[in-house]
Amino acid sequence: MSELSERFETTEAGAKQVGGKIRCDACPVMCYIAEGRTGACDRYGNVGGRIVRSDPLTILHHATEAGSEIVPFAREKWDGELVNTGKRFVTAIGAGTTYPDYKPAPFIVSQEVEGVDLVTVVTEGIFSYCGVKVKIDTDRHIGPETTTVRAQGEAVGHVTTGEYGSQMLSLGGVHHLTGGSKAEGRITCETLLDLCNRKPVELAIDGGAIVVVEAGKAPIIDGQMEHRMRVGCGSATIGMFATQWRGLVDEVVVVDDHITGVVSEHQAGKVLGWEDTGIKIIGRRSTPGRYFKVSEPGIGWGGTTISDPLSILGDWNPKKGARPGLSLLMVSTTGEQFAYFELNEELKPVEKPFPERLRKSVGLIEENCEPALCTVLFVGGAGGSLRAGVVENPVNLTRSVQGLKTYVTVGGAPAYVWPGGGITLMVDVMRVPENAFGYVPTPALVAPIEFTLRRDDYLRLGGYASEIRTVEDIIASGGEYLNPRAQRAAAAGNPWPPLQQLRRRPPGGSS
Repeated sequence: MSELSERFETTEAGAKQVGGKIRCDACPVMCYIAEGRTGACDRYGNVGGRIVRSDPLTILHHATEAGSEIVPFAREKWDGELVNTGKRFVTAIGAGTTYPDYKPAPFIVSQEVEGVDLVTVVTEGIFSYCGVKVKIDTDRHIGPETTTVRAQGEAVGHVTTGEYGSQMLSLGGVHHLTGGSKAEGRITCETLLDLCNRKPVELAIDGGAIVVVEAGKAPIIDGQMEHRMRVGCGSATIGMFATQWRGLVDEVVVVDDHITGVVSEHQAGKVLGWEDTGIKIIGRRSTPGRYFKVSEPGIGWGGTTISDPLSILGDWNPKKGARPGLSLLMVSTTGEQFAYFELNEELKPVEKPFPERLRKSVGLIEENCEPALCTVLFVGGAGGSLRAGVVENPVNLTRSVQGLKTYVTVGGAPAYVWPGGGITLMVDVMRVPENAFGYVPTPALVAPIEFTLRRDDYLRLGGYASEIRTVEDIIASGGEYLNPRAQRAAAAGNPWPPLQQLRRRPPGGSS
């Protein structure tokens, strides 16, 4: 029998121990775990006949306003003295879950902060409805919108709407986790877990690029590492740097997949007194100096398929200013590609050595481009069972979050809560302590989540008053899944949840 099959051994419903194995009820899989082994999630194990959490509860210690550190949980025996009087924030990392739903959250913590009596409810939520949004800073075309994104050959998401200077992916979601084959669900879960825990993941886009994504690192596209994102579209680049080119060159074309800019026609050039050059751009003219569809998207100049920038030029018109010797700068939106030309006697552009007088302006474009970066945002819906661990009537928590009375964090990191129904949250994984995310093989992701609100509001919502404990008590005696062998965690720099929000009341709210 394999190790994995041992973990999924079944028996009579309600049995807590069979053949020396203990049933773990921290998720719906309900593994039976032998002494010294962990469950299928590798998060819970059987130590001395007791189910324990394999990772430590993480407590953020906010020593100063300028920074913070994570202090270990149960690193040493507590002697009853407050060895550190700085404020501590108990996160849900390592806390355990509320499963099977009727339980109060693993830790409900009371603490006074700047005169406000707060309660923080922490739990590790099991998220079947979750995914990630990946922002890839690049002008390179990685694949058409709606195209399937694959990991290890399985569909895990799709390319979504591109943003200014970035390509965007939408990965995961309940349909990939549970609606496809077992392999699709397993690999989707694995992909999400690695991305959320800041590990590199290789993604293949149907009909497009192969991209290596890692939160906080530059993307690698078809084996080439990106260095910068574009400063703006071609038109914006003209608007920013037209003054840098005035008097140094007769014409400037900024090549861009979306909006190619021409300085002599652009309003910025007109205001500066730029003379007409008789240039002809092959593309769809939008407004003066702005052209759409000069090329298909690609990995060439400015995110186009262009390798020869002259391919977007038509015949020059001598009646509108074209003349022999007219100088032309063509440059991409990142400043990575640039070339200099002069018109010959037949009014054909001929490439010349790049003049020193223009290097400063090209360097200025590069200087204003931000470094290329992959950003991974975890998105999840905090559903009924999770909320039931916070208050007895789950809708009360939803309304409190929507009414800005309850502040939501993920591993201590501030989360954006989407407007509308439910509690749909989004958080930058770079702000969450390392390896804060886990999984269960249902499959689903496990993510820490904390709800902080005033104590009187918590009691008014129908919170579990008898379960409220102090930080000192938690440090002293731990909880259901205490791991006494906890290691010191890595540092993180998230601020204490803003008291301004907890003090603020929505219109019509009571004081």
